Amino acid sequence: MGNEIDVSELPPRILLDLNSYCNLKCPMCIVHSDIENPKVKQIIRQRMSADQARQILDEVMAAQPAVGPSLWSEPLMAKDILVHLQNMKARGMNVAINTNGLLLDKKMANELVALEIDAITISIDAVTKETLQKIRGIDKLEKIENNVHQLIMLRGDRDLPRIGVSFTKQCENISEHDDFIEKWMPIVDFVRTGEVFEEGRFPEINLDRKQRTPCPELYTTMAIHTNGDVSICCLDGFKDHRVGNALEQGVRAVWQGEEMQKVRRYHENGEYHKVPLCTNCDRWAASKYSEEVVDGILIRKSSEYTYYNNLEKIKNWKKNVRHSAP
Repeated sequence: MGNEIDVSELPPRILLDLNSYCNLKCPMCIVHSDIENPKVKQIIRQRMSADQARQILDEVMAAQPAVGPSLWSEPLMAKDILVHLQNMKARGMNVAINTNGLLLDKKMANELVALEIDAITISIDAVTKETLQKIRGIDKLEKIENNVHQLIMLRGDRDLPRIGVSFTKQCENISEHDDFIEKWMPIVDFVRTGEVFEEGRFPEINLDRKQRTPCPELYTTMAIHTNGDVSICCLDGFKDHRVGNALEQGVRAVWQGEEMQKVRRYHENGEYHKVPLCTNCDRWAASKYSEEVVDGILIRKSSEYTYYNNLEKIKNWKKNVRHSAP
């Protein structure tokens, strides 16, 4: 009895970075946009083995956390990605994938459907190939769109995966924002639009900082990098504030450890300046959503994200699959 796990001491959600490879160098990406940056060179082209991932999954399995198999890189580039995903689903976990869609060919799509991945979000960010070139440095819009349509066709009448597309708002694509939503809403289960993160903040978010509260991410989400290092938040792409190592110490030991608790205390005491990453960040307000239904679309909006959910395709929505589903 003394060896029983208290699931309340484990994170409700983990982001497990299986690889730090990416097939794009999007200008908005803080990690892959500048591969000559010394800090980038230290973390890219790394992988987590299936055995290492299993060690983490076995420890957290009792808590049934939601799992995202990536941080700042392309998850479908991970070696043995299907083995990783099988291990997650075999342990009863909800799995949400964010992908740029380039590797989402027929074979991969069939595998993801067969595994009943809970949610797949394809980041497109554009309506025209000219805008895609500016946003992501490629003009393969037709290929990505065809991969989305094929994934939907292969899923057919199955409930899972829940399929959506995303649009990160930037000056280069904002003129296509409304057209993007109008184009995709009749096709996918949901459309997600979001604010861009740059230089440690969301520059387009305007909030009353006097109303600031401790960031919910500190209590709900553990970001684990390829070597097991844990950063305080997924936005800490370079591990500038490392709080431990999940492979060496164990997930619970890090999640309940002094370094993580110290960051939480700083937030609870309003001492945000003591955590450089958090000083100007507005992620703290992103978990509060308003809801309204307009023309058969459930619109859920926070300071960072807006989800447009097709009510005719809402039955496969699981609220605990966060950030990749509404």
